[in-house]
Amino acid sequence: MPEIDKVAWIRVQDGRVLSTRSRGKDVWYLPGGKREAGESDLDTLAREIAEELGVAVDRESAVHVGTFTAQAHGHAAGTVVRMTCYAADYQGELRPESEIEELAWLDHADRPRVSPVDQVIFDHLRAEGTLR
Repeated sequence: MPEIDKVAWIRVQDGRVLSTRSRGKDVWYLPGGKREAGESDLDTLAREIAEELGVAVDRESAVHVGTFTAQAHGHAAGTVVRMTCYAADYQGELRPESEIEELAWLDHADRPRVSPVDQVIFDHLRAEGTLR
């Protein structure tokens, strides 16, 4: 079964999680992306967040939230995405960059608007009392 390896940033404020929408897409995703050859989780996280949101992730504050799997959105049936998620502080001002068109703070009611793996993560965050 094909697998896509991604790392994502979990940033929760006031019971909502930061999400992004890429140009031309109608589904929201947690910020992050695919690992490049030889990158560690935190290397991938820092690079992707700088590229997408223009901020620097504070690696010292990074905490593993969990690793989640689901059918990969927009890919053939049986293609799975494995999303390794970290919460971390950051420096800078959040702004959409690169392929990101829009940022939003979503809560559990927005679950139908996100990718399948993000739905699993939203459920996890809701169950632990982080997401309203």
